[in-house]
Amino acid sequence: MRYHTNMKKNSNRHSQPLTLLGGISAETFLKEYWHKKPLLIRGAMPAFEGFLTPNELAGLAREEDVQSRLISTVKKEWKLEQGPFSGKRFSKLPKRDWTLLVQSVNHHLQEANDVLQQFNFIPYARLDDLMVSYAPDGGGVGPHFDSYDVFLLQGCGQRLWRISEQKDLSLVEGAPLRILQNFNTEQEWILSAGDMLYLPPHVAHWGIAVGDCMTYSIGFRAPSAQELAVEFLNYLQEHRTLSGIYADPNLVTQKHPSEIGAGMINQVSSILDGLKWNDADVADFLGLYLTEPKSHIVFDAPKNMTLQAFGKRMKRDGVKLSFKSQLLYVSNTYYLNGEIVVLDADSAGLISRLADCRLLSAEDLSLAPKISEYFVVLMHDWYLASCIIFSE
Repeated sequence: MRYHTNMKKNSNRHSQPLTLLGGISAETFLKEYWHKKPLLIRGAMPAFEGFLTPNELAGLAREEDVQSRLISTVKKEWKLEQGPFSGKRFSKLPKRDWTLLVQSVNHHLQEANDVLQQFNFIPYARLDDLMVSYAPDGGGVGPHFDSYDVFLLQGCGQRLWRISEQKDLSLVEGAPLRILQNFNTEQEWILSAGDMLYLPPHVAHWGIAVGDCMTYSIGFRAPSAQELAVEFLNYLQEHRTLSGIYADPNLVTQKHPSEIGAGMINQVSSILDGLKWNDADVADFLGLYLTEPKSHIVFDAPKNMTLQAFGKRMKRDGVKLSFKSQLLYVSNTYYLNGEIVVLDADSAGLISRLADCRLLSAEDLSLAPKISEYFVVLMHDWYLASCIIFSE
């Protein structure tokens, strides 16, 4: 009954006004702003000043499994360097006009996941990552546009944002970044700690640090049509087998032996017509594709633990998805980190809650109608594979 009650409480939460969205509801935001027009939100997170210092961000940028970039302007030319970076590199930086960006901070810090959780009115399947940037005075990445939606949440310090809904999106040739050739400021604001700016895809923008500042960017995944097509064809290659071989028992002579004849074209076209798919195939593809960890992600090995010891601690402390894990589902089929999850009948409710909340607390487990042995074994397997960790 507890799960049912919580579900009823959550069923209308998207219609409630949110400070995060400037006092409008998630439903209103999605209807009027998402993919449509920018939204400036003063005091979106009133007490927020960030959860990283510049030195801590630089520390992350020194790690091998962290994606980071250093962008600077030298004599009006843009420079791009890829991490990891040494401490010596940071010590040689000038006092202004550069920025450090660290991707997927949510893969490394609980505080980053806590911030992302506040945007769960947008499906996890669309979420990409939380990027954190630091810049001294004048630093930024130049006038540019993104092909995806982004929330720009200001941490410590201030940043001047200029935006333009211009149609001219031509880029500077030869630049290491996607810098706009012509940028025409239409609106501008200075954002302070806790302020946030939402931008739909292709809205040109330019952020410039006003003194030292840090910005937290919540970005959403928007694969190109070509990427989806290529990945889906790869999926079909692994999950489809066409029977038979090419044959032409009625072959006739042709005037030019180098010509690919109409008969061969028709025959191969007929074979390829057997390559069909339906919505269930697309659902499976999306579940596997959207949860597949990116190539640079490394899962840290956990401390070994017996099944019995694991079961006791899980019930005492609860478990949560590791920062690098993604758990999604379509109907009754679940997908974790690029694999289909096989469940018993008693486990679906708990796994659904873990997927939605990224957490199963000790209270959640104590209130579950039944915890099967299969579920404990499954969680133990996930723990050993570093897909989940203990909550406390």
